[in-house]
Amino acid sequence: MNVDQIKANKKRKKRNRLIFRSIVLVILLAAVAYAIISNINKDTTKIDVGSKAPNFKLEQINENNELETVELSDLKGKGVMLNFWATYCKPCEAEMPFMEKLYPEYKDKGIEIVAVSLDSTELVINRFIDQYDITFPVPHDKTNQVMDLYGVGPIPSTFFINPEGEVVDIVEGALTLDKLEGYLKKIQPE
Repeated sequence: MNVDQIKANKKRKKRNRLIFRSIVLVILLAAVAYAIISNINKDTTKIDVGSKAPNFKLEQINENNELETVELSDLKGKGVMLNFWATYCKPCEAEMPFMEKLYPEYKDKGIEIVAVSLDSTELVINRFIDQYDITFPVPHDKTNQVMDLYGVGPIPSTFFINPEGEVVDIVEGALTLDKLEGYLKKIQPE
């Protein structure tokens, strides 16, 4: 190889590196632009204490194996404990018996417990319901739309909603029996 060929090779390699780096830079810029635009268009509503609880409509399978709709607006005038959970979550599993124990008493006092399952299939949800003899509504959030609407992070997460539809407490993590009862008393209709 002569000197001119070596110089031509170096120029070609340098040009190829420049083209490659330019392509990588364009891809990175496009990714950053996409991320920025996605975040600008994203609904950034975060539910905090004092916020109005957003309405939702989900389905659950009732004891007769029929689909039943659970809609938050149907519970207006009641206190609502809105719990987000999944069967694979051990802290969620630990608090379920406490919820079931208090449900009959507080249902009579005008409080509804709604445990929104984030599991992938109804089969695992139904097995769990049968295993723990759960009697409160357990709708299935198949697409995580309600979870996203409420800005749920870790599970279990629980929103305590007063009869006027306002979020009065938010708890991330499992509840003990005593703590759960204290929160339920705060949302009890007068």
